[in-house]
Amino acid sequence: MRLDFQMTDDILVASACGELDHHSAGTVRDEIDETMEAFSCRHLILDFEKITFMDSSGIGVVLGRYNKVTKKGGRLFVAGCSEYIEKILYMAGIFTVVDKQKDAKDAICLLKGQQQMEMEVNVSGK
Repeated sequence: MRLDFQMTDDILVASACGELDHHSAGTVRDEIDETMEAFSCRHLILDFEKITFMDSSGIGVVLGRYNKVTKKGGRLFVAGCSEYIEKILYMAGIFTVVDKQKDAKDAICLLKGQQQMEMEVNVSGK
């Protein structure tokens, strides 16, 4: 399992490659949490485009990050899922609480658009 990180404003994109299973889940969880803490991220995008396998431990990683992000007032997106990974997450009910996007770029655009709208509302006092 390999993780790559990209920061955009207060958005962390964690791109995973490989199998997200009971062997790798702890390391993935710790690396994402440490990176979020180090850069004071509010939002998280889990880019699963290169995930080839996921078991219940991977679902636990997603739910745990959801809890951390929502405590900060942020949003979690899962992006780039293959049909296989999407079915697993759907059956687990993940998409009832976590947002799904076609890819990380779409999720970033959505979050930046939301932030722009929040700033306009705060400036106009509405």
